[in-house]
Order: sequence, then structure tokens, then C-alpha cells
Amino acid sequence: MQRRRALAILSGLALAAPWAARANGRVSPAASRPPIRWADVKLIDGSTLKAADLDGRTVVVEFWASWCPFCMKQNPLIEKLHRSSDPSTLRVLTFTIDKTEKAARDYMTKHGYGFAAAMAGAQSEGWFGRRQGLPEVHVVDPQGRIVFSEIGEMFEEDVAALSRYAARR
Repeated sequence: MQRRRALAILSGLALAAPWAARANGRVSPAASRPPIRWADVKLIDGSTLKAADLDGRTVVVEFWASWCPFCMKQNPLIEKLHRSSDPSTLRVLTFTIDKTEKAARDYMTKHGYGFAAAMAGAQSEGWFGRRQGLPEVHVVDPQGRIVFSEIGEMFEEDVAALSRYAARR
């Protein structure tokens, strides 16, 4: 009886926790979160992704690391999405948590990835909050609202399906 009561209490606490909105890896977007206002992003290749290239578009954002085995499986799928998408309607922007830009650049070069990659930090945390796991994917609609979030590895059909969020122009 005490064990059942303890489980009921823990279940109630879990429902009140912010991460309890997670179901099968999906996280409900925070309705109270203000829309993202994009700023220029310094990429690890030394270039800058301008806020104007993100404003008014759907943006698929991924957090990853070169040493993460799940990211290694998912990043080719993110690259495929990047290459198959019309940049006027859908952009891919990723943030690495690698310790150095060099480690991230070497990884990107080794695998031939062309998606935009920046170092995670205060800017990305301001937009998406603290990371909950790896990989982590968010979809931001053209109005700056987070409309989809996933923590953990996504399968090929799931990543491909992110294109359904692309803004219509």
C-alpha cells in the first residue's frame, strides 16, 4: 500500500515537472514562451547567417555533438533535409556543443555536411532554453513560435516529415 501511494505521489510530481510534457520523446512547445526574434548567428566556418535569412521562414534547429553516436546517425538525415529544402521556405540551423569550433569543423568536413552550424551558447540557450538531451530538434514557424520539439534520435521518416512545416510562399 505504501509503495502504491509513493508511486502515485511520484506520478503527480512528474506531471507537474516541465519535462513531463514529454511523450515518446516529443516535447510540447511552451505556449507561454515568447516568439523567437532571430539575430545574426556566427557560424563555425567563420561566416554569419543573417537574421533576415531566418525571419519569415520555417527553421529546423538541431543541437548535436561530434562525439554523440545518436547525432552521428541523425546528422546525415538533417543534411538530406537541408539539401532537399527550398531555403526560401525552410532553413536548417544547427548548434554544436563540442568544446571547440575546430572539432566541429573537422567533423563537418569529414562527413561533407553543408548545413549551417554554430557553437551552442548564450544565444541559442536564450532562444531554446537549456538543452535536455542529444540530439535535440526544434521547428520554429515563420512567426517565431516553436511548433515541434524532439529530444533524442529521430528516424529517417521523422526527419523527412519535418518538411511539412515549411512555410508556403
